[in-house]
Amino acid sequence: MQPKTGYRIGMDGALLAAACASLPKVKTALELGCGVGGALLSLKMRRPALALTGIEREPDYAALARENIRLNDLSDVTIIEGDIGLGYKAPLSSPALVGEVAGEVPPEGAKHPPRFDLVFSNPPYFDDPETLRAPHEAKRPAWIADDGLPAWLDFAQSAVVDNGHIVFIHRADRLADILSGLSKKCGSFVIRSIQPFADKDAKRVLVRAQRLGKAPLRLLPPLVLHDNGARKHTPEVEAILRGEAELGW
Repeated sequence: MQPKTGYRIGMDGALLAAACASLPKVKTALELGCGVGGALLSLKMRRPALALTGIEREPDYAALARENIRLNDLSDVTIIEGDIGLGYKAPLSSPALVGEVAGEVPPEGAKHPPRFDLVFSNPPYFDDPETLRAPHEAKRPAWIADDGLPAWLDFAQSAVVDNGHIVFIHRADRLADILSGLSKKCGSFVIRSIQPFADKDAKRVLVRAQRLGKAPLRLLPPLVLHDNGARKHTPEVEAILRGEAELGW
């Protein structure tokens, strides 16, 4: 289920889920800004054993995410209402969540919020509403990051375990900002650009980072969404969208 008007689940969330599904040794995962649960539940379908948590600021979207979990009869999926801009501890520190949210509690004790093997996000793509024509009010939370992209990057770095993974999908022109922001605590970057056609510039980029990682940066071959034939998507993308293939690293 999703709203009739406003933000709708799209290609970016599907690719994000496919990229996360290919990561090894992941038992717990957290999505920042999960909306109605499109990417979160897609990942759950691909990796049923994963314990998943989603954080969503908008109550209506969070309610729809919970309803989607119920309709799909899924277990080990928790939705938390919280604001990424308030920082990592705020939405995950409620005493009511102790034992409910799957994740590793730091050695300091149960009063500290859990951390996760994987933190992933398709965050709002714009920091400043003046940079684009004002979106429909129902779409605004999904389009405008009120606290800026750095707040989402900082939250992810705090919420992931040492040697755990962070995966973001974002505008290609924000790649430098993503790498700079995640370099505070992360390394071992892996980047895959996403091009609409083979002869067109990338519009999106998938970035994977590892907390405390030290490996050299890797730049993977691009993912091309469309060809110039009669098909809507390239065979590789069609297989990913049908759940027949993952988007490996």
